[in-house]
Amino acid sequence: MSRLITFTVAVLLAMAPAFARADDATLPATPTAAEAPFVTKAQADLAKLYPTAKSAEDAGFKRYTNEDKTGAISYANGAWISSDADHPSQLWYDVNGRLLGADYSVPLTTDRPALWGIDPSRWITFNAHVHYGLAGPNGTTIYGGTGGAKFTTSGGSIGNPTAQQLVVAGIAKSASDVQFVFPFPAIWDLEVWILPNPNGAFAEMNPNVTPVNPPKGGMD
Repeated sequence: MSRLITFTVAVLLAMAPAFARADDATLPATPTAAEAPFVTKAQADLAKLYPTAKSAEDAGFKRYTNEDKTGAISYANGAWISSDADHPSQLWYDVNGRLLGADYSVPLTTDRPALWGIDPSRWITFNAHVHYGLAGPNGTTIYGGTGGAKFTTSGGSIGNPTAQQLVVAGIAKSASDVQFVFPFPAIWDLEVWILPNPNGAFAEMNPNVTPVNPPKGGMD
């Protein structure tokens, strides 16, 4: 599943390869017996802790993407080390603020994580990159990301990006247009549907979610 990468096609090309899929395509999307306790706890606890996008924002999660092809909008808390089922690094909501799912993450190392009974092949990798939000028309936010040579060769820092670096790279017209910018470190990432999913908690799509305004470009 490549739910998290939700940039435009141009940005995807600049960042490639930004992520890697799980290795075992034959593993079922439904949790195995070993994985079920973690998934069950995550689904029960997060539904109580963060039932709405507002509750996530109150807890320090900040929106940083548009709706993706699965109908999910991502929120991150900037803590990229998940200790257990109650501590995701990201949460996803639909356009109405309904909780859909969560990402768990740990720093990227050579070996896939062996945590919480989750099969190591469930984890995907994300290379370090940058996310930002620019002021759009009528008080809107233009969400985007970068990680390509255009940003770094113009003096941009993937690990410590600034608004001015986005200007120099030609991404923003002025620093005042930058509503936020933050580094997304290299991580192992695990994606889990919290909303019940007939296809399985690890499936890419959920028939219980109908995207309202999904991206038109290809994502894979």
